[in-house]
Amino acid sequence: MTAAQKRGKKTLYIRIMVDSSGPQKDWYSVLGACPTDDIKELKQKYQKLILMFHPDKQRQDVSEGEAEQHLQRFIDIDQAWKILGNEESRKKYNLELRANELKQSWPVDAHITHEDMNWDCETECYTYSCRCGGEFILEKDEMEEMETVVCCDSCSLSIEVKKVRTRAEVECSGGCLHKQLNSIR
Repeated sequence: MTAAQKRGKKTLYIRIMVDSSGPQKDWYSVLGACPTDDIKELKQKYQKLILMFHPDKQRQDVSEGEAEQHLQRFIDIDQAWKILGNEESRKKYNLELRANELKQSWPVDAHITHEDMNWDCETECYTYSCRCGGEFILEKDEMEEMETVVCCDSCSLSIEVKKVRTRAEVECSGGCLHKQLNSIR
C-alpha cells in the first residue's frame, strides 16, 4: 500500500529524469532531418552525409583541426543513424525527446530539496505543504532521480524536488571521495 493510499488520497507523480551531463544531442538535426521523416528519407540523408564526411574522402590539404571536426561529424552522423535507423531505438529516442520537451515547459511553482520536506516514518514518505492546504507527497523510493516534479494532491501546483547527495552516497571505494566532492561543488 502506498503512502497516498494510507492517507486515503490519490497522488499524481510526474517523474522527470534529468541527465546531469547536460542536453542530449538532437540526432535529427545531425542528419538534417525531422521526426516526421520516414526511414527511407533518413537513410538517404545519412548516406549523403556519411560519404561527405568519411575520413577516406577528405582532402589532404585540410588543417588538422578541420580534419578532427570532420571526423567528429562523421562519428555523430554514424551515431545518429544507429539510433534513428532502428525502429525500436528511434521510438525510445522520440519518447526521451518528448519527455525533455515537456520537462522544459513544465510550470513549477517552487524548487526545493528533499531536505526541505518532512519525513513521515509511518508512511515512509516525504511531505511538503502546499499553499492550498494540500500536500506534495514523495515516497522514499521515488527519490532515486536527482530531480523529480511532484504535483499537489489537492490542486494543480507542482514543485521540483532536487535530491541532495549525502556524504555516504558520494563516497566510493578507492579513496576518490575528495575528487567527487570537488566535482559536486
